Amino acid sequence: MTELYDLHCHSTASDGALSPTELVQRAYHQGVTSLALTDHDTTSGLIEARLCADEKGIKFISGIELSTNWQNQCFHIVGLGIDPNYPPLAEATHNLQSMRLERAEKMALKLEKKRIPGAFEAVKKAAAEGMITRTHFADFLLSQNHVSTHQEAFDRYLAKGKAAYVSTPWADLKLAVSWITEAGGIAVLAHPLRYKLTANWMGRLLNEFKSAGGQGIEVITSRMNSDEIRLAADYATRFELAGSVGSDFHNATNPYVELGRLAPLPDNIKPVWELLG
Repeated sequence: MTELYDLHCHSTASDGALSPTELVQRAYHQGVTSLALTDHDTTSGLIEARLCADEKGIKFISGIELSTNWQNQCFHIVGLGIDPNYPPLAEATHNLQSMRLERAEKMALKLEKKRIPGAFEAVKKAAAEGMITRTHFADFLLSQNHVSTHQEAFDRYLAKGKAAYVSTPWADLKLAVSWITEAGGIAVLAHPLRYKLTANWMGRLLNEFKSAGGQGIEVITSRMNSDEIRLAADYATRFELAGSVGSDFHNATNPYVELGRLAPLPDNIKPVWELLG
């Protein structure tokens, strides 16, 4: 049987539309054989997801996607094969939840000043026990007809420098990588080309990431073309990083982002799953 990996996706524990169980079931129907649930700054969906994966015969990898800060910019680091009960990581996720709640309150206040009331109550209800993210605010703005698309919500209100944006003091990148590695995991730089860095700045980032203990980089993500894959693979080769693959699936509304629907990892790239054992 051909192995099919998807090592980056989200459930209702953060900003995904499917519960951990529903997510695993969808992955199973898509033919995924190894799945990592990597919710934003939380591990609360892992137990439920693992139970379903065991039932379906899917190899399950405990994961997380941490928001980190480097050079005053936010970078996402995926942790694969972590022990979610490792105390410093567990404490960090608790603190991050409080930070996201505080950020949500400030964002809602900014929207109120733009005569858009009710945001905080709506996003808190939508997130339930999960992490509140900007995607929840985009959903709210769309549902109230303040915007016509999610992208417009970010472009007009939620992106950096826009009316409802709130700067967040995410954890230092080196510290976040240490949480992952000390929890027994592999730290992977998520979707490297989305940060729009020059080659020089990407080099600086990857040197810093690797010196902190980072071991992987996402070479394959959804919607990448052949030139982008070649560039990401080149970074993996130059900095001797293992290559990861992940859809970054959140919901079924985007036909271009689906669990397991990923280009193959180039043959010359060491797969990150070989580091997971």
